Amino acid sequence: MFVIIGFAVVIVCVIGGYMSHGGPLGVLVQPSEFVIIGGAALGSLLVQTPMSVLKKLGGKVGQLFKGDPYSKVEYLNLLKTMFELFNAATRDGLIAIEQHVEKPESSTIFSKNKFLIHHKHALYYLADTMKLLMGGGVPAHDLEAMLEADIDTHHSEANAATSMVQKVGDALPGLGIVAAVLGIVITMQAIEGPPAEIGHKVAAALVGTFLGVLLCYGFVGPMSTHMELLSASEGRYFECMKAGIVAYAKGNAPLIVVEFARRVITSDARPSFAELEQAVRAIKNAT
Repeated sequence: MFVIIGFAVVIVCVIGGYMSHGGPLGVLVQPSEFVIIGGAALGSLLVQTPMSVLKKLGGKVGQLFKGDPYSKVEYLNLLKTMFELFNAATRDGLIAIEQHVEKPESSTIFSKNKFLIHHKHALYYLADTMKLLMGGGVPAHDLEAMLEADIDTHHSEANAATSMVQKVGDALPGLGIVAAVLGIVITMQAIEGPPAEIGHKVAAALVGTFLGVLLCYGFVGPMSTHMELLSASEGRYFECMKAGIVAYAKGNAPLIVVEFARRVITSDARPSFAELEQAVRAIKNAT
């Protein structure tokens, strides 16, 4: 929602300020400039982006308009899932959670967390690591290094799409100059014409530069920054799971484990200790 509002503010303020100085709106309507800049930007995106990244790019752009899904509610649900899983493993032994980690989609523990069930990478990040713990023989520090490597790889994949958007945004001012230069070439062919016609052609050429700069700093650049922040938010979700898993591998009690995980959550999405304690108590009562 705020992305749409931000786009609207950019358009209204720029065009409104232009018109308030008596600028004719019709001059800005130059379809050929849009075709040159937009087509060149799209073409450069196709040239520089592998197909695997292009497939992810659509989802990343769509996420901009959905907002950050990693809310306080989802983090609390994650902590509850982790507590119930680790509590069962501590109470009945690791073998008791085998049915949950082997087929997490049908697990009675994981199925309570719909967000985690649909986030396949996060689901198997937790489930596969618990399978590894069931096998034993992995020191806590090695386990932490492995989980960190997984996060780094996933974060690198997520940032590839963001990087492509940023590169296209950086190219837009230059593509605007290309459109403007082509407009000047057309103008020079009519240099012997009436001044009004020459002025109209020069104005049309300058619109290309205007569009390139506006699209870069008013739209595409902010989009790539937002995508980068969303990727960082997703990374924090994985860091939360990593902190809990490592704390469990070191032999901590389930309540201490989820408290380790809670502490890595950013303040805007972190459940309070009282909220976590209440959720844990409800799980214990239900058990």
